[in-house]
Amino acid sequence: MKTQIKIALAAAAMTALLAGCASNSGYYGGGPQQPYPQNGQYPPERQGMSRTQKGALIGALAGVAAGLLSGDDATERRQRALIGAGVGGLAGGAIGNYQDRQERALRERMAGTGVDVVRQGDNITLNMPSNITFAFNSSQLESQFYPVLDNVASTLQEYNQTIVEVAGHTDSIGTDAVNQRLSEQRAASVGNYLMSRGLVRDRFILTGAGKTRPIASNDTEEGRAQNRRVEITLVPLRS
Repeated sequence: MKTQIKIALAAAAMTALLAGCASNSGYYGGGPQQPYPQNGQYPPERQGMSRTQKGALIGALAGVAAGLLSGDDATERRQRALIGAGVGGLAGGAIGNYQDRQERALRERMAGTGVDVVRQGDNITLNMPSNITFAFNSSQLESQFYPVLDNVASTLQEYNQTIVEVAGHTDSIGTDAVNQRLSEQRAASVGNYLMSRGLVRDRFILTGAGKTRPIASNDTEEGRAQNRRVEITLVPLRS
């Protein structure tokens, strides 16, 4: 529940800041009497937020919203299932040490693959951009991505005291419904591939965020490519 509140507050803050930085005179700064710019450019006071400003804002707020999409309740359910199945949990300083070793292993195995390894407290997130995972508007895994996922799977087999959330994300092109469905399908593709490598299904949470959690501006192709991604977050199993 705490995670969901943080996400909601971050989303509200992003909406308010974007609205505050944009002109209140109409779409792209043009009011009823001036829907389009003159000579290809608006006056400075009517241009609203620049792409650079918007990208910086999104990047800053992404850190606030970062975390598990599925929330504490889903994580707790997975934890109970795993402990009930006999997978031992971690406690105290053992958690940090365990994740230190797993992080080191992942950084070594993801080096040169294009996958970013990010540590936030005791959680580890693998950010997998679209240029190595899926073609545009597709949930079919690219064949060159299989060896990367095989390395992830082997690490997860070695470090089995973690819950694995696989979250899909999209850019802003298309309707909310289409993007939500695509993000869920991409998460399922990655999660099912990992499970096919012998990983326990009870460890996994598969979820999609659609276009609601950008990490870059959707105004440019480069930014949209960053937003089309899958994130795998590894949460330690606590005793």
